[in-house]
Amino acid sequence: MRPDARRTTLADIARAAGVSVATVSKVVNGRGDVAPQTRTRVQELLHQHHYLAPVFRHTEAVESPTIEVQFRGGLKSYVAETLEGIIDSASESGASVVISKASGAPHWARDLVSAGRRAVIAVTSVYTTAHLNELARSGLPLVVLDPLHLPDSRIHSVGATNFAGGLAATRHLLSLGHRRVAYLGGPAMAVCNQARLHGYRAAMEAGGVPVPDAYTRPGEFTYETGLLGAAALLDLDEPPTAVFAGNDEIAVGVVEAARARGLRVPEDLSVVGFDDTSLAQMASPPLTTVRQPLREMGGAALRTALRLANGERVDSHHIELATELVVRASTAPPRAVSPERG
Repeated sequence: MRPDARRTTLADIARAAGVSVATVSKVVNGRGDVAPQTRTRVQELLHQHHYLAPVFRHTEAVESPTIEVQFRGGLKSYVAETLEGIIDSASESGASVVISKASGAPHWARDLVSAGRRAVIAVTSVYTTAHLNELARSGLPLVVLDPLHLPDSRIHSVGATNFAGGLAATRHLLSLGHRRVAYLGGPAMAVCNQARLHGYRAAMEAGGVPVPDAYTRPGEFTYETGLLGAAALLDLDEPPTAVFAGNDEIAVGVVEAARARGLRVPEDLSVVGFDDTSLAQMASPPLTTVRQPLREMGGAALRTALRLANGERVDSHHIELATELVVRASTAPPRAVSPERG
């Protein structure tokens, strides 16, 4: 915006829509007593004039903004821990959150506006162009946690340093003396999975260690991927001595696949996970893993959503928080280089 450009006001929107300022104010505040056609017309003008989420200063202002938090799939450890961060941050900020499963119902975004939502946070949810278009028309800001796809310029996102995490996990295994290290990951096209895989490959290349094609396998971020993927890896003529798993659920599946074959972790197979959910600490043995600051990520997403809902500028469309390697009992030197075994 030019320094001399005048900020669009509610009166400007009301004039363009042919309605009263009070009607525009009701739409902005998510009030339900506005005709659907009028609401749609006002929302489109708000979007066209980049007046998506103004600061609420008048007497009808919502003192406790409500943020919709949507997730897809089951309430697994990853989702639960990010939700804890969102809820804790909302409590500190005086905001309210409503948690729901992602919906594909028609006009779902308009329904959220009518219900008084001020922004949407998506956890493990995939948003199509149609979803984004409806959010834009409705004037609802969107913040995506750990996006599966490259972020659209219309949304904001919060993630972690996945490449650095993959690099650290693989370097740890190489430092123990492993050379046959496999990567068992999530969806091939998921941005976070690609970054972890690239970190793994970068560490292997820097260490001068070749990566056979069969040593990298995509899948889903599930226990079943760990079971099936590890079984395929362990059936190879030269099976890996270590597996870097794309998340903790996959890692636990790898541990179980090894146990079912009479192999011990870490004596016969080292395993590293990713996330550092409570699952990593409860596993047997406890998992060496890359810690994603899940609660902190949830808090950052909530604070970003509130800023957007209040019409404030956000410096970056994507925030990345640092990962950290946490070494526990699931990794050890391979047998051939173990000092105890000679």
